[in-house]
Amino acid sequence: MVNELEFEKPLVQLKEKINELKKFTADSDVDLSMEIEKLEQRLAKLEEDIYINIKPWDRVQIARHPERPTTLDYISELFDQFIELHGDRLYGDDHAIVGGVAFYRGKPVTVIGHQRGKGTKENIRRNFGMPHPEGYRKALRLMKQAEKFNRPIICFIDTKGAYPGKAAEERGQSEAIARNLFEMAGLTVPIVCIVIGEGGSGGALALGIGNHVHMLENSTYSVISPEGAASILWKDASLAKKAAESMKITAPDLKELGVIDQIVPEVKGGAHRGVKDQAAQVDSVLFQSLRELSKLSSDQLITHRHEKFQKIGAHTVLTEML
Repeated sequence: MVNELEFEKPLVQLKEKINELKKFTADSDVDLSMEIEKLEQRLAKLEEDIYINIKPWDRVQIARHPERPTTLDYISELFDQFIELHGDRLYGDDHAIVGGVAFYRGKPVTVIGHQRGKGTKENIRRNFGMPHPEGYRKALRLMKQAEKFNRPIICFIDTKGAYPGKAAEERGQSEAIARNLFEMAGLTVPIVCIVIGEGGSGGALALGIGNHVHMLENSTYSVISPEGAASILWKDASLAKKAAESMKITAPDLKELGVIDQIVPEVKGGAHRGVKDQAAQVDSVLFQSLRELSKLSSDQLITHRHEKFQKIGAHTVLTEML
């Protein structure tokens, strides 16, 4: 059974009431069909109100849902003959990032993505989707390989952020992220990035320098978590909901700001409610992106990427006054 989120509790309670009445009707001679019909109409109206008027903090909760589809879920649904490749050829293999070669609609591609676990044991093995520097170096190795063999690169972003531990810093976490940003900007093949869950800080951006950057409807993308922002602004992490309202971290906000290119619609209630249906939505956007980008030359792809990121945000050029 899918875990229900806090804002969905009124729906759960109403569904339970309907099921109780249906069971009572089946076990007795009392006809409650009219009452059940009224409750079902009320349920439909309530669902519409909740999911249409969803709040930023609700989207944060959906993005963090333990059953939300991961990179490997989308790989199994969208790609054929996926061969996972391991290691950065410098230190080791990081299970928080998966990547390899596959076929997408009959054409070879390189697929890379953050991978969090499902369940305690896998989460520990995947470090809860928070990569060490060797994870980013593995990703870069695969990107360079893709460039060598002229394969498009598809990145799935889903991480709270890069792992901030002492060992990761000692092995060059900041340098690894910065290197990915620098190298991705100049790759000569199409790069499509899709935020499928949480997109946290530089740990997400290290896989996010693409010609097209898309987001699932209930994903988030930000420089810091709402809890972290609340701790800095108000010295109180419990005000995360308030922070989420003002941070502009949701897909609609980021589309309006020009940070992302397209919002990928989600199954009602979140992607975890229908992996196959959600994969079909991702497939549609991914196919469109690759078709558009395949028309560009290597130089045009680099220029397109540079211009895309230069347009983000607002700045003022100051001239030196004599």
